[in-house]
Amino acid sequence: MISHSVSPERFRDNPALKGREDRFLSVEVKVAPVLASWQTSLFAHEWMTSEGRIKAISEMADPVVLKRRVAETAIAEEGILDRPVLGIGIMDNIEIGSGKDLFLTLAAHGATYIPVHIPKSHEQEFRMFIR
Repeated sequence: MISHSVSPERFRDNPALKGREDRFLSVEVKVAPVLASWQTSLFAHEWMTSEGRIKAISEMADPVVLKRRVAETAIAEEGILDRPVLGIGIMDNIEIGSGKDLFLTLAAHGATYIPVHIPKSHEQEFRMFIR
């Protein structure tokens, strides 16, 4: 079980940002408000119940279970993790791009703060989500 936050030292820049690193900030976000916002995403149903709870593995579809298990292994190995990438979607909600599986698995383990990348252009929209 992860308590409160995951050490920022455990994270590295996400390879999905290669060549665009200067357009992103590395910050720690508060998990609960991020999940509340992400719940309106078209993709949230794969991971969350309609009540906003992250589904138990037994409630997930097989492809999502596989992604969850890969994230579980990465977390358990205590190695370096890629920072998830968050942004603001077209419906003004948070969207989780690269690293969604890791972010949601950490959240399921009880992390209350997670290091992520956000676009510099979205910094103002994220102010209430940043630790």
